[in-house]
Amino acid sequence: MEAPTLSFSRPLFAKLSPHPYLLRNLSPASPADSPCRSNGRAPHEARPVHIHTGSLSHAHGSALVRAGDTTVICGVRAEALPVTSIPQYRPKTVFDADNSGAGIGRGELKDYDLLVPNIELATGCAPQFLPGVPPTALAQTLSTRVYSLLHAAQIVDPADLRIWYTPPKYEDKMDADTEEDEVEDESTKPQLMAYWVLYIDLLFVSFDGNPFDAAWTVVMAALRNTKLPQARWDPDRETAVCSRAKAAPLNIRGLPLACSAAVFLEKEHAEGGEGRHWILLDPDRLEESLCKEMVTVVVDCSSGETRLRSIEKQGGTVVGRELVRGFAGVAEGRWKEVSKAMG
Repeated sequence: MEAPTLSFSRPLFAKLSPHPYLLRNLSPASPADSPCRSNGRAPHEARPVHIHTGSLSHAHGSALVRAGDTTVICGVRAEALPVTSIPQYRPKTVFDADNSGAGIGRGELKDYDLLVPNIELATGCAPQFLPGVPPTALAQTLSTRVYSLLHAAQIVDPADLRIWYTPPKYEDKMDADTEEDEVEDESTKPQLMAYWVLYIDLLFVSFDGNPFDAAWTVVMAALRNTKLPQARWDPDRETAVCSRAKAAPLNIRGLPLACSAAVFLEKEHAEGGEGRHWILLDPDRLEESLCKEMVTVVVDCSSGETRLRSIEKQGGTVVGRELVRGFAGVAEGRWKEVSKAMG
């Protein structure tokens, strides 16, 4: 009669002791074997990204992004906001109707809250998200990070969001030849009457780690897919009137994309970064729970050269200046993969 075995199956071992299980995969006994994570990926291997745009028929722009078992959908909806409804509006700011003065209003987007991201983690997307509870700290943190990067990267041109009113006599005034008619008259110049406010709503359908990369990718894809209807200000109705037949895409500046990684330590409760460590690109939900240090680098290679747009680091002491410099090259490779999927 055979003695009962004390060994566990691989799935059971991974659930009972996730840290030793991942450590065993990353440090194989044979030097001929390459380090491998629990999900079968190499440490610097990311999950393939699939992007589909135009998913929502009742939004001005939308996209769906899937990376492994992380799936998020984003819808962009625009609403007209009269300048009279903006408490902090400063009418003394000067703009041109042909948008030649677009650079003057660099602070419009943030000062007037013209970009409003909101992230929701749907019930059932992961075991820890329960129904009937307030927004989680993770959802609020992701919304704040997306909001900050939207303004720091300056990808949206404020000129695309301005709605003008052109008085009927403006064209006649421009064609006048007499010196008397050349005198500027404020009543005949185009007037800025409203803005488009972009409500950027994200919903995580499935959650399996690395939410910020997926959230930022779907925001970029949705904004590139957004088309705003041609709008003019109607002084009689005191509202913006839109054309259903004419729409123009947003002028998105560049293509900054995020690349995140987690630092896995050999000792589960190690302090000060002692011992061996591994940089795990695009971590899943299990790996994030085992790692106390995260780094996110945002790069933009759309101009032909790599531009570093943002660096974020959370917790830990392993990642320093040298590792960040090397990780920028990894982020450049990830940018090429995601930009190809985005088309």
